[in-house]
Amino acid sequence: MYSVEYSERAIRELEEIVLWYFVRSEKASNDFVKEFSQKLDIIKLNPLQFPKKYKHHRETILKTFPYSIIFVVEEKNKLIFVTSIFHHKRKPSKKFNK
Repeated sequence: MYSVEYSERAIRELEEIVLWYFVRSEKASNDFVKEFSQKLDIIKLNPLQFPKKYKHHRETILKTFPYSIIFVVEEKNKLIFVTSIFHHKRKPSKKFNK
């Protein structure tokens, strides 16, 4: 199984998302965390199943929430590096920026 690391951007985005949902509904916040964690578990099992979208970046979409997890796989180190948790309403050209 692969290990996971997060960019500073991804950490910031994740914190903002969880807080945004929590302010509106603790249940929604918990549901987001649960779905995000489940999707990450799937990624960790076989990250190469997800298509490359830009250079080495791969993407998978959350089912219930309007977000994609953007990540890079370092096969040699068995590492998944999450670069962004990207909201679908954001400008697409910002998806793969550092």
